[in-house]
Amino acid sequence: MNATLTLFPLGWQHYLLGGLLIGTGVALLYVLTGRIGGMSTVFSSSWSFVVNQPFFQQPRFVGSRGWRLVYALGLVLGAAAWWLGLAGGAPQSTGLPVWQLVVGGFFVGYGARLGNGCTSGHGICGLGSLQLPSLFAVLTFMATAFITANLFAWVAAGGQA
Repeated sequence: MNATLTLFPLGWQHYLLGGLLIGTGVALLYVLTGRIGGMSTVFSSSWSFVVNQPFFQQPRFVGSRGWRLVYALGLVLGAAAWWLGLAGGAPQSTGLPVWQLVVGGFFVGYGARLGNGCTSGHGICGLGSLQLPSLFAVLTFMATAFITANLFAWVAAGGQA
């Protein structure tokens, strides 16, 4: 019981509910439309509205940006509903400095481009459709996350094992 409180001090139920809702959402998107809802492609296709660089003007981005923008809006509205309904509209914050968020965002974006997709695209949609490249991508994401987290914990502890 104590380990559960340490790992999930606010409870585990909302993690389960979130996973079920995300899984249901991407499954419905695929079953009803045949579309795959990875967020890095949503991001790139949204930029195609304002950036004229050839990368962002690819037919796969320009031709799908309408429904992807609506998909992204649903993500924002879902977060707003959670914030207003479950968080009571209280300001949310993190203890991380802005520079760490920016650097982390850069590495996540670079990794998504390097891996030809993001964690949601590979981890939820790709694994859900049994795509072998997505399995390798998810294993790489997770191994990198474990190594990075342990390295930072080790450095924070002063290099003590």
